[in-house]
Amino acid sequence: MNRHWNSYLNRTLSRRELLRVSSAGFGSVALAGLLGEQQVRAAASAGANPLAVKEPHFPARAKRVIFLFMHGGPSQVDTFDYKPLLKRDHGKPLPFARPKVVSGQTYNLLKSPWEFKQYGQSGMWVSDLFPQVAQKVDDICFIKSMWGSNSRHGGALLEIHTGSDTFVRPSWGSWVTYGLGSENQNMPGFVTICPTQSHGGANNYSSGFLPAPYAGTPIGSVGIKARDAKLPYITNTETPKEIQRMELDFAQELNREELKRTGPDAALEGRIESFELAFRMQAEAPDLQDVNGESDATKKLYGLDKPITEDFGRQCLMARRLSEKGVRFVQVSHTYKWDQHSDLLRDHAQNAKEVDQPIAGLLADLKARGLLKDTLVVWGGEFGRTPTAEGSDGRDHNPEAFTYFLAGGGVKPGLQWGATDDYGYYSVENKVHFHDLHATILHLLGLDHKRLTYRYAGRDFRLTDVHGEVIKGIVS
Repeated sequence: MNRHWNSYLNRTLSRRELLRVSSAGFGSVALAGLLGEQQVRAAASAGANPLAVKEPHFPARAKRVIFLFMHGGPSQVDTFDYKPLLKRDHGKPLPFARPKVVSGQTYNLLKSPWEFKQYGQSGMWVSDLFPQVAQKVDDICFIKSMWGSNSRHGGALLEIHTGSDTFVRPSWGSWVTYGLGSENQNMPGFVTICPTQSHGGANNYSSGFLPAPYAGTPIGSVGIKARDAKLPYITNTETPKEIQRMELDFAQELNREELKRTGPDAALEGRIESFELAFRMQAEAPDLQDVNGESDATKKLYGLDKPITEDFGRQCLMARRLSEKGVRFVQVSHTYKWDQHSDLLRDHAQNAKEVDQPIAGLLADLKARGLLKDTLVVWGGEFGRTPTAEGSDGRDHNPEAFTYFLAGGGVKPGLQWGATDDYGYYSVENKVHFHDLHATILHLLGLDHKRLTYRYAGRDFRLTDVHGEVIKGIVS
């Protein structure tokens, strides 16, 4: 024993080593509590692939998700939530109380500058902002009664992406891949295309306390054109594959020896898995990123032939290609453009022109390929906007009411769920919180949100925390 301690005293001890050699097994107990039972089990079966396909809790209606995120907060009363009384009472005071907490000062009611019409056999109301999406309403389920807990962009973005507006938590894409794995072992299970770098930044697609392989892999970022958004260093023209494999095997042998020495180490385990995935990605990612092989008709469908739709259209086309190849969760972000405190008429019109055709093209393409039935497409922002005016031509943040729409993946098409008040300020009928939306998406994927848990720091966590109810009325 003395020789054992002398050997340690002759060099500097790390904090981990001190805990490990302490008496009565204190280090092992504390470490297990901090890292969680799952990581301990993962270390015991080192070499197992965390992205291997896992069985859902019950038969799933959807296999994968594409999230079309409209960063900034689109106005529900200017897009999909038709309010004739808002037009009638334009310029009058709001006839009821505003929320106790607001983002900023607004004044009288402001009518929508766009006309609404009914479309499809379902008769859904859509404004002139979205003429192409309007043609797809019979494939869409509109949730008109969304609400959130935070009126600020940063908190609201974290809430939609992670379920919490106050703490760093795993992204919902991470929870999905943790629960189901990935259908393509040569690609990440969760990819985010041109994600935002503000309002939470990487926390919106991080794995939080989940193991590192479940984190979102960014392709590009805000400010980078979609045509230039590539996974970096994905090809190696200098070193043959056989030599790369030998180099990697040697590095991994050293890493696993270190893991045996230290015990469970989330960061080290993540590096081991990321090195293996990066090597496998060389076989598939370069071709997946190259859309040149798509037909001219397909490129035109997504709007790649027009400057105004080319960028977002390319992102949507990439989302289809990734989903088709088995990536479990793909996010496409229109960042950061929908925050119209002023210039509503000009900027909402520009934004809608950029995304309308690509979204409609994505829905049409998925349907034509037979993918829409088990691919869940989700559209929305972090909150809505007030029906009252900010300045002369703007709307403030409004987490009390906004619209999301879902398509495919086991939701009822041509359906409207929930409703807002006569002016679109508050959700009042069949209200749907972000927790409820998350619970429903997991349900469509065959996952019980109450059973999808991860033990960390001595307690079980889940995406919906202690909240969330499945919206059974929209499930087909």
